[in-house]
Amino acid sequence: MARSAATSFPDLPRRALRAPAAAALAALLIAGCAVGPDYVRPPMELPAAYKEDGAWKTATPQAIDPSHPWWEAYGDATLNGLLVQANAANQNIRQAEAQYREARALASAARAGFYPTLGLNAGANRAQTNSTGSIERRTTDTLGLAASWEPDVWGAVRRSVEAGDASTQASADDLAGARLSIQTTLAQDYLQLRAIDLQRALYATTTAAYARALELTQHQYAAGTVLRSDVALAESQLRTAQAQGVDLEAQRAQLEHAIAVLTGQAPARFTLAALPASENPALANAGTLGVQLPLAPAGLPSELLERRPDIAAAERRVQAANAQIGVAKAAYFPQIVLSASGGFSAGKLASLFDTPSRVWSLGAVLAQTVFDGGLRKAHSEQAVAAYDASVALYKQTVLGGFQQVEDNLATLRVLDHESQLQAQAVQASQTAERLALAQYRAGTATYLSVVTAQQLSLTNQRTAAQLLARQLAASVALIAATGGGWHAEATEAATTAAVATTSGT
Repeated sequence: MARSAATSFPDLPRRALRAPAAAALAALLIAGCAVGPDYVRPPMELPAAYKEDGAWKTATPQAIDPSHPWWEAYGDATLNGLLVQANAANQNIRQAEAQYREARALASAARAGFYPTLGLNAGANRAQTNSTGSIERRTTDTLGLAASWEPDVWGAVRRSVEAGDASTQASADDLAGARLSIQTTLAQDYLQLRAIDLQRALYATTTAAYARALELTQHQYAAGTVLRSDVALAESQLRTAQAQGVDLEAQRAQLEHAIAVLTGQAPARFTLAALPASENPALANAGTLGVQLPLAPAGLPSELLERRPDIAAAERRVQAANAQIGVAKAAYFPQIVLSASGGFSAGKLASLFDTPSRVWSLGAVLAQTVFDGGLRKAHSEQAVAAYDASVALYKQTVLGGFQQVEDNLATLRVLDHESQLQAQAVQASQTAERLALAQYRAGTATYLSVVTAQQLSLTNQRTAAQLLARQLAASVALIAATGGGWHAEATEAATTAAVATTSGT
């Protein structure tokens, strides 16, 4: 409806205002309902406790909790610095942060559906008319405002906002998950590199001892007390140990390159020097293998749902899919659109703002789709199927989380027992090596027995170092499996702060 008005806007005829006002009032009265199911977390049967959660854990220097960065529990200043760099510069974290900002913007776009749209228009129109043989040319100038609003009667906008907010939360959880993944990968690579440094130190000590043994056999061969075969055995053993020590350089280089990329640097510009024994946690524990691993309490299985960002993200996506069902179902109901416009229209620009030039219109439209070839039904079925898929993914993520916790608890339990036995084997083989060498010097044993004892001692010590590396890796993996001190309630504040920090770099 559109008509010219010679009076001011507050004096619009009551009859013209009555119908749209009634429609708006009716829309507001029923706007409290929203079609579609309300969200409920998908139920799961959760065990009362973990199968592998026992009292076998070793002494712990520091617990893992949200009050401090979890990696500080390892007491390594170099590791702390590397993780700070990774948090600020890793490209995977930056990608997840950008995706979070994108999800937040999409949620804001959905929330804009609550408000009317307002537009400004201005124009000039020149027209020629021919009426009863009289040609007339006229210019019409217009200026006005137009507004339209679709009340959220059936809750389609509210469900869209609910889906957008849930997706934003899931993206925030994804960012926390990406950060935790980078942190744990970097910590594992770093600790594995330090364990290789331990093995390199072991080979340096061993080859020095083998060189002394070779020198001994050479002197005895020169004196005619031993055979040339003893010299050959000693030299072969030395060169084999040296080759094995060199092979460790390739593994260390690959780990160093991986750490460089994780911290956002090119490998060519990054070098990680070996630490002295007193500053290397792996070397410090090499003597007795009394590894002091940080405690990552597994807690109750039900707590894992709130402590792992990947599980929390999967659940938020279930909520978003649930809300999309409501959006699809709202399409079955009629749409109500309220519109209003007002402005000026005149044949001369000088008289554009005169009272007779004022025009206005008010309108209300009720629209209902009668036939769409099954489109709305297909959209509803699609939304329900997407919800079912997200529920299945959520439950699978939960089960996978339980498995990772159990795996690492079992690994640490087994490695703890194995490392104790291996420590005893190291001590026994070192004793056998000393005795065999003493007997050889006294002439009561062949050099073959010395070589056998030395090889056994080296093998046992390297196995012990590898066990240490596996324990450290499993310790970090358990921290990751239990969320690394992360909790779902703190996600929003932590994500906002992290995004502000990352965006400022």
